[in-house]
Amino acid sequence: MEDSGEDVEDSQEERCPAVTVESIRATLDNAVAQDRELFRRRMRNGEVLYPNCDNSIWLRSCEKEIIEPIRGETTGMIPVWLKGTLLRNGPGNMRVGDMTFQHLFDSSALLHRFAIKNGEVTYQCRFLKSNTYIKNHAANRIVVNEFGTKAVPDPCQTIFKRVSALFDPGEGLSDNGMISVYPFGDEFYCFTESPTIHRIDPTTLDTLERVNLSKHVAVVNHTSHPHVMPDGTVFNQAMSLRNSVPHYSIVKFPHPGEEPKERRGKEMFEAAEVVASVKARWPLHPSYMHTFGLTDNFYVIVEQPLTISVPNMVKSQLLGQPMCSSFRFYPDKPTLIHVVKKDSGKVFKTYYAEAFFYLHIVNQFESENHLVLDICCYSDPSMLDCMYYDALKDMSKNPDYARMFRGRPLRFVLPLAPPVADENTNLVMLTGSVATAWWKNGKITVKPELLCNLGCETPRINYSRYLGRSYRYFYAISSDVDADNPGTLIKVDTYSRTTKTWSEPRVFPSEPVFVPSPDPQTEDDGVVLSALVWGRGLERQVGLLVLDAGSWQELGRTVFQTPSSVPKCLHGWFAPDI
Repeated sequence: MEDSGEDVEDSQEERCPAVTVESIRATLDNAVAQDRELFRRRMRNGEVLYPNCDNSIWLRSCEKEIIEPIRGETTGMIPVWLKGTLLRNGPGNMRVGDMTFQHLFDSSALLHRFAIKNGEVTYQCRFLKSNTYIKNHAANRIVVNEFGTKAVPDPCQTIFKRVSALFDPGEGLSDNGMISVYPFGDEFYCFTESPTIHRIDPTTLDTLERVNLSKHVAVVNHTSHPHVMPDGTVFNQAMSLRNSVPHYSIVKFPHPGEEPKERRGKEMFEAAEVVASVKARWPLHPSYMHTFGLTDNFYVIVEQPLTISVPNMVKSQLLGQPMCSSFRFYPDKPTLIHVVKKDSGKVFKTYYAEAFFYLHIVNQFESENHLVLDICCYSDPSMLDCMYYDALKDMSKNPDYARMFRGRPLRFVLPLAPPVADENTNLVMLTGSVATAWWKNGKITVKPELLCNLGCETPRINYSRYLGRSYRYFYAISSDVDADNPGTLIKVDTYSRTTKTWSEPRVFPSEPVFVPSPDPQTEDDGVVLSALVWGRGLERQVGLLVLDAGSWQELGRTVFQTPSSVPKCLHGWFAPDI
């Protein structure tokens, strides 16, 4: 493994052996099973099963936007060198009129802005005024189908309009961009997985314009997590159709160069091109994908066996059913990891792993003629079921909820030049790694190693300097709902396999975003920012936490009192110049 120039801390922990995703789940399930008697006793006594996990942080709804910045109360110290805007996106309102969205991913998108300057922080929040939001609120009911919610039938939506929508998903699907925020040039856009994105004003949070990317490049959908390169070039993974067959395509949006500021985002869309493509293994069941990876020489496309059934999607579109009815998971089929050469856009090698489900890749890099890939893995997609409204509402009565949300960060090591060997020879020669790979029936099968024994989600790294490079640290939130404190921020040292945690009772942080110090000397020289919400009784309170990324100690926080409830957010972006 490449040296980052830092000394590796001494650790008393032994390095984790190679594992299988299913063995991790089995081990963790045994721990859950040991608690079942405790769960049953709590249920008999009318107690909640996960007393420290407050489901209200997801179920609450913002009823009033904060248009003008408000000030809060600061404790500790916000570093004076820290200047910029933390933009956040996520679920904002679970209701329209008398109707309730049935899945967290369906909630109306709410944008948050924490503006930081001279040791002070202000806060705003606004709803994203997507076409879906406008239509729903004009009708005062849900009239656009979502991932898990069936809309009220629209008498104006004829069967012919539904058929035509199949050929224009950018206009036929919901454009409720409530997942993430990313820059294109000097402009910021909100993402979901339909090909429609929305430009926002990063200062006022106004919704400015709507861009259907399928009008610029032939894609059906794309991931919610593009990659932004240091020069401003943006890459994303999308699904496209070639000869009527689904392909996983890498789309390049070239950096804006010297174009006038007002043209930079538009120029990137108009110049977009597909630079790599991989044919889906099952033409009628393409894989669901939420993130992808890239290194200096490769793109990394992880084709998991959670698929979208094309026949069922056509049927659901015609019958007005939610998208979730089209999902199929094949636990007996392998996950394929496609390593694609950047210079040719062609598959270099495909590696086979046992079936798993994932949303987020931590990072990936090349080292010693291997490609290292770190992913937050689950053995199946049950965690998506955990985010239905009824599942969230009743989680305190469900002894299987913690098991359904059980995941761990795993490291796959892919030999780029594997020798010809028998099926009993481990092909992984990476220094210090205990992951394995071997030939099996002419294919390379890989087994990962465990990075830490904590559930980690929404992972972030020192993105500007270490994306696609050998790195040491990542930062995440806990996904273990049965932990002593589910609202935990985690720092993982991938060298020593040790962790540091931050938590506080009844406080629930969001995705940790790393911001480097002005003259960083080490990989973790900087701060981590996290938006905070509180549990029941403190619904009208939101905060910004600043941790020292090195020591993992709190430097300061600013807490705001709001006119209505603030739900927990998902993803965001820090813009240092705004």
